[in-house]
Amino acid sequence: MSDSLERLYQAVLAAKDLDPATSRTAKLFQRGPAKMAKKLAEEAIEVVIDAVNGKTDAVVRESADLLYNLTVLWASAGVRPEDVWREMGRREDLLGIAEKLPKSAVKLPKAAGAPATRRRIVALEGRSFRKRH
Repeated sequence: MSDSLERLYQAVLAAKDLDPATSRTAKLFQRGPAKMAKKLAEEAIEVVIDAVNGKTDAVVRESADLLYNLTVLWASAGVRPEDVWREMGRREDLLGIAEKLPKSAVKLPKAAGAPATRRRIVALEGRSFRKRH
């Protein structure tokens, strides 16, 4: 699977500077990270709805869309697939392959370049979110 995502990532990089009138990828890059994030969220919601409704074929199709949009957002953010694989390997070494890192309770070593404090949520496409205290 990582080979497929690597090929997709390379295709996204190759398409980002094409004509936005003919390339969905170039159009997303032209619209910026907020639009990319919105598309990613929309696809994630579609996967969830189809899974809850037991629509296996739709889950497969929407998951492919989700991975595409995730890859576009990675490319925009300067994240490479190998960065994600490295983090997954780090987590597997700490907790096992199926585990998600705990939110608290256990102090884990920080990844290189990880922010020391929690980041604020920023507004997406004109919507504002209040910072919670």
